[in-house]
Amino acid sequence: MIAQQDDEETPLLQRPEQPTAKTPLPWDQFWILLLLEMPDFISSGTLAPFIPQLIRDIGVTHGDETQVGHYAGILQSSYYAAHTLTIFHWSQLSDHIGRKPVILIALSAVIISMFSFGLSKAFLGLVVSRIICGAFDPSDSMVKSMLMDITDATNMPKAYSYIPIPLMIGNAIGPLIGGSLSRPADRFPDIFGRSELLKTYPYLLPCSVSAFSVWIIWLVTYIHLKESVSITGETPLWQRIKKGFLGQSYSRPRQPSTNVIVDPGEGSPGEVQPKPLPLRALLTSKVLTVTASYTTMGLFQTGYNSVLPVFYATPIELGGLSLDPPRIGTLLAASAIIHGLFQLLFYAHLHDRFGAKTIFVAGVSSGIPIVILFPVANALARVYGIGIAVWLCVIVQLTLKTGLVLCFPCMALFIRAAAPNRASLGTTNGIVMVVVAVARIIGPASAASVFSYSLQEGHDAWSIYYFFIAIAFLSVSTALLLPRDPSVWEDSQ
Repeated sequence: MIAQQDDEETPLLQRPEQPTAKTPLPWDQFWILLLLEMPDFISSGTLAPFIPQLIRDIGVTHGDETQVGHYAGILQSSYYAAHTLTIFHWSQLSDHIGRKPVILIALSAVIISMFSFGLSKAFLGLVVSRIICGAFDPSDSMVKSMLMDITDATNMPKAYSYIPIPLMIGNAIGPLIGGSLSRPADRFPDIFGRSELLKTYPYLLPCSVSAFSVWIIWLVTYIHLKESVSITGETPLWQRIKKGFLGQSYSRPRQPSTNVIVDPGEGSPGEVQPKPLPLRALLTSKVLTVTASYTTMGLFQTGYNSVLPVFYATPIELGGLSLDPPRIGTLLAASAIIHGLFQLLFYAHLHDRFGAKTIFVAGVSSGIPIVILFPVANALARVYGIGIAVWLCVIVQLTLKTGLVLCFPCMALFIRAAAPNRASLGTTNGIVMVVVAVARIIGPASAASVFSYSLQEGHDAWSIYYFFIAIAFLSVSTALLLPRDPSVWEDSQ
């Protein structure tokens, strides 16, 4: 059940009162959206454990170990670059043809990409498979849009408190599949030793298992997921796709149908429903404010995530902590679990107590002490070695990262409130996400470059911290532009 949302086409005198009681979560559809959060993490997690060895096997580095990371980075960047170029168009298309067809296309792309990756024997084939996955996989954006469709301001915080569950499951299943099933003919000769197919394609099995898992999710989605936007039932799907890509609107009114989740308060079947607005009409001050806040936060968060393990591994004399890979992996895995559990258990209560803006401002503000703890931990390690004082700094720093994690559900509330009308929610989300995707490409690359620069002899070792502090203050500045509560924007529409 979706609560009523105002839009710019609704006369003010006809606006219903804002809901005062919390709307129950629509679990009959919400559990499917939780399931749809997993494919991206299962597929990418499956590839992560064996990509370095695969790059060595295909010989693209010609035996130069220093180039393995370079080519692994190309594979990752190719996905995000293709994703950035297409995510807006898929989001816009979903406002015209519905969320469900786009989600099914996205899941199909993941399945095809995984099989293609497992069958590739050349680096170009690997890149093409990742580009296909990135270009046709807007599932994360679609799930967020659909979650906004089926919730309202009263139950959306509670909905986002459950999001860490599929993320933790996906992040656990993916690496297990990739790590345990790669090169099966060598690892399990009694079972797979006679398979010439698996000898020729040693990474096909984990990719196939991952693809099969996504296929199961595709079937569940096809059978049980209901459309969450109102689409005219008389228009053929192909015509809707054509008009959606061309950015055309329909001459017929958008009407709720029997397979669409519609709130009774949204109007009767004979009432004209709002249409998706053109791109120019969506570039309002509200949308631009949300985009600026989300982008600066994402720039800091991705840059910090990319530098953190490098800082841990860097020798103490060069400015790091000299931690070995097992310790780094344990720290990152433990912090991810703790952050997920914290969001699951406390986010909804914190939102009810303090509101979205307070949580978001506190989250981006935590970036300032997070950055300060980098040089403090290194200074303590130089004087006392890796002792209690250093571990205390590490624990405090990872604890403060919880604030950054809680920023994401807050942003979803502001995006929903900033959309000029419900029919343009997917496109609005697409505008924000495409800019954030660019920030997620720039963040790790720029932060890693500045960090490498700061380690070189003759350069200022604090350059990376100046860089992060500047982004943190920029994030706080843009966060202060947000209203005290997302409902303020909805009330003004």
